[in-house]
Amino acid sequence: VKNEGVPSYNALLYIPGRAPFDYYTKEYEKGLQLYSNGVLIMEKCADLLPDYFSFVKGLVDSEDLSLNISREMLQHDRQLRAIAKSLEKTITSELKKMLRTEREKYEEFWKAFGLQIKFGVYSDYGMNKDKLQDLLLFTSSDDKKLVTLDEYVTAMPEGQPYIYYAAGDSADRLARLPQTELILDKGYQILYLTDNVDEFAVKTLRAYKEKEFRSVSADDLGIDTPEKKEEIKAKEEENADLLKSLADALDGKVSKVIISQRLKSHPVCLTSEGEISLEMEKVLNAMPTDQKVSAQRVLELNPDHELFGKLQAVSAAGDSDKLGKYAKLLYSQALLIEGLPVEDPVE
Repeated sequence: VKNEGVPSYNALLYIPGRAPFDYYTKEYEKGLQLYSNGVLIMEKCADLLPDYFSFVKGLVDSEDLSLNISREMLQHDRQLRAIAKSLEKTITSELKKMLRTEREKYEEFWKAFGLQIKFGVYSDYGMNKDKLQDLLLFTSSDDKKLVTLDEYVTAMPEGQPYIYYAAGDSADRLARLPQTELILDKGYQILYLTDNVDEFAVKTLRAYKEKEFRSVSADDLGIDTPEKKEEIKAKEEENADLLKSLADALDGKVSKVIISQRLKSHPVCLTSEGEISLEMEKVLNAMPTDQKVSAQRVLELNPDHELFGKLQAVSAAGDSDKLGKYAKLLYSQALLIEGLPVEDPVE
């Protein structure tokens, strides 16, 4: 890069083919070599790169910097800040160009350093999300290939209200979640979020090109007709005692048991209400802190599954012990489906 404006500088930048062994650790130091007229001022000048581009290596040589400048003065140097801003635009432009013209090369880069860009979207309260959103890649339910948000939105069928996503450990496991079946049957793509930061980044973005992100486990998927909603409401009223008995048997493990509007062939699934999802609960509780969070869990039952008729019969017979065993069994199965630990496997 040769910049002949103000400030003037020459830069030689590159991205390593693979992430350094310590890249995602506190020990890693970002920065470019900084020269003034060919004389080295600093081996690693961190102020030249934002954190989300910390994978970039290279050097910068500027005749506008004083040889006598100290490390403390560099942090406040107007010329240095101007060079850093110019470099950020150049790196962003080159990455977008690579994405457009060398897709395979970009995907290799993404596998090594994409996580850092996703952290950049989430960090600083989303201050940089607009700069970085078009660099993002996510695994799609369409052949599990990597897609940009623009590619996802462009491929959306007419009438699809949201950008749908599912968060979990692996794309293979997410593809088998009961919650995905109805959405996939509609012909809608789902983004499979498999990195810990993914759901936090998506919630920071909130929307892309006026299309809101919506979890497959959300309360409202935007695909039910008013007639279907009325049907579900009527079934919940009809089975109010059964649903309350199941919730009582689970003794606070779930906030409620409801008739599901998303299940097709599966009998049960676990979802959540509120800001904390089940996957976010797992991520946050894996951090080394004393504060533990808990999602508000909701057990959803499929009214069209044969098991639901069995539950109705047990409830009608007044066998509360048997109903309690069914409740615990269904809850345990729902936990396993979500990849959450069962509290008492022996039971």
